[in-house]
Order: sequence, then C-alpha cells, then structure tokens
Amino acid sequence: MKRRRFLQASSTSLLAAATWARAAGANSRLGLAIVGGGIRGRYIGRKICSNGRAELRAICDVYDERRRMTRDTIRPAERPLETNDIEEVLSHPKIDAVLIAAPDHLHCTLARQVLEAKRHLYLEKPAAHRLDEHAVLLQAASNSDRVIQTGTQQRSGTHYRRAKEELIDKGALGEILFVRGVWHNFPNQRRPLVEKPRPAGLDWERFLGPAPSRPFHWPRYDSWRLFRDYGGGQLSDILTHWVDVAQWFMDETQPVDAVATGGIYKLNDGRENPDTVSAVLRYKNNWNFNFECSILPLSGKPHVAFYGTNGTLEISREGYLFRSGQREAIEVKAEKDIDDEHTTNWLDAIHEGTSPSAPLSTGLSACRAIHLAQAAYWTGKRTRYDDSGAKILEM
Repeated sequence: MKRRRFLQASSTSLLAAATWARAAGANSRLGLAIVGGGIRGRYIGRKICSNGRAELRAICDVYDERRRMTRDTIRPAERPLETNDIEEVLSHPKIDAVLIAAPDHLHCTLARQVLEAKRHLYLEKPAAHRLDEHAVLLQAASNSDRVIQTGTQQRSGTHYRRAKEELIDKGALGEILFVRGVWHNFPNQRRPLVEKPRPAGLDWERFLGPAPSRPFHWPRYDSWRLFRDYGGGQLSDILTHWVDVAQWFMDETQPVDAVATGGIYKLNDGRENPDTVSAVLRYKNNWNFNFECSILPLSGKPHVAFYGTNGTLEISREGYLFRSGQREAIEVKAEKDIDDEHTTNWLDAIHEGTSPSAPLSTGLSACRAIHLAQAAYWTGKRTRYDDSGAKILEM
C-alpha cells in the first residue's frame, strides 16, 4: 500500500507540474515562500531565487529577526510578506511553492499544511522527525498534485550520478561488503549554550509546535539540534545524507537492524544529543553501513566510502576517487555545486514536468534508517522493525 501511494503521488505531481508549466507560461516566475529563516533556509532560498525562475514573496519564521535576516540576505525586488503564521502564507494568492527549512520537529505539520494548500514543496531533511509522521506525510502527498523535493541534495549531484552509473552499477568494485560514512567538526554546534531573555519578537509557542510545552529556554530555540524534542543530532542531521547515498548506490532502502553507541564526551553543557556517535546498520543483501560523526574538531574530509572485493570508491561533495588493483585509479572532481543542481532540479520538475531527484519516497527511506539508529542509541539495544514496518523493536 505504501509503494502504491508513492507511485500515485509521484505520477500525479509530474502531471500537475506539466499542467502548471503550460498554464503559467515559459517565462513566468515561481512565487516562493521560505518557512524557516535560519542559516539553511536563507542559503537554499537564495539558491532558488538566484536561478531566475523564482522570486521571494513571503517569509515565515517564529522570530522577527530571522525574517529580517532572510529578507536582507535574498534582497527581493519587492518587499515580501513577513509573518509568523503559515496560514497567512498559504492564503497568499501569489505563493506557488514553499521551502520548509524550519526545525525538524515542525517539518511534518508544516509540510502537511503546504500540500493540503496545493503548493509545490521543497522539504529540508530529515523529511520526518518521528516514525509516526511517515503515514501523515504519505497521506498528504497522495492527496496532493504538487512536486515534492526533499533535501538530500547528493541525489542531484552530477558526479554522484556518474559514480553510481559508471562504477557501482557496472560492478567495478566487485562485491561490496562495507560502506562507511564519516563527517566531523561542526563549530556552530560547539558554541557555548548561553541563556538569554526571550526576545519580544520570538513566538515561543509556535516554535514548540507539537513538542512538549515548557518554559522559554534560549538554547533550545537557538541550538535546537542539540535537544531530542526538536532534532535528532548527528544521527539525523548528518546520517540522513550519508545513509541516503549508501542506500541509493546499493539499491537497498530497508535496513535489517542497527546498533549505535557514543555520548557527550566533551561538551557537558546541558545538551541532550551526543557530541560523538557511531552506528552500524545491517542490510539484507549482506553489507553494513558504518557511520562515524563528531561535533568535535577532528580532521578529515566528509565522505562516503564503498569497500568491495575488487576496489574502493571514496566520494564526497568535491568529487570521487576509485582505486582498484585490477585497473588504473579514477579521480573525478565535482564541477558543479550540488545545492545549485538540487534546487534547479526542483524548479525543472515544476516548470517542465520532469522528475524530482529526491521525492518524498527518497526522503522517508533515509529517515527509516535514522529512526532505527536513534532507537539503538537511546535504548542501548540492537533494534529492528517489526513485520509491518510501523514499529521499532529491541532485540
């Protein structure tokens, strides 16, 4: 049933995109709303608007200062609507598409509202904060006729596609037994958690959304990734990207089980999510995905490495290197920015009716892996899904 929903939502979205493109005309500019004016929202919003096929018409954030920063970053020709109310955005007649870059715990609620309002959607990763949100998103997508792109931008990377097609799919590595994803050093998440009074222009209740009610606490707003109610830490923020690359290249999206360990090794400042963590996910086709990540300033380039019986492939956002004892090494440098490619891919899907490279099914498949790893970390047990795939069990 879930697969049927994916296919129905995908085909309906493509048909709607083609219809929208014909109705709007080749030279029409997409009216964009940005929901979530943090660092990522401003960055991706600027990428979308710099393409020349979209213009910023609304900014929605719970904090007026973030709304101002977003406007100053993108500098639209006309002043956009600025509000903390998503309903006001969705009632705007000139909004065609919405970028959601709000904290993770708000993704499902906001995405459902956007899809119900028949707007195209760019949903930053992770698509879902909790496992029970998958059904809500699937239902909203199945009832929508708009294009959905999720924020695993490697899917649009030209050099990623080339490595998969020319090396992985042709069996150049032989039998792949291990895939390793590594990413360290996040200075923004190491900054001190300092308390401060609630700014007059910050709507704390809207920030909490479906999360448990609690008194205002500035670090929970300003460093939300460090707290379980709002984000999954590196087992969500980074694992989402690298496990998606692994599952894509290996053509397998359902991990059998997971184990994880780590903790707050150095940054004992009140945060909840670990500053250093490792996880291993096992797959039915006899390979493991090994994930290592620390917020601490460890050296080394972020990458995913595939280890096969005939060779190894190390790939990052800068390019890839293939080594084999049976043939000459191959090194390829990335020639394009993958965020440019990913936002362009979304706009192409809307304007031209082509397929988005990371539809909702892709985003949710990556989330199934991160939910399993997070459960393993917090329980200290090996975890797996039950036969229905709707519940995580301890082993």
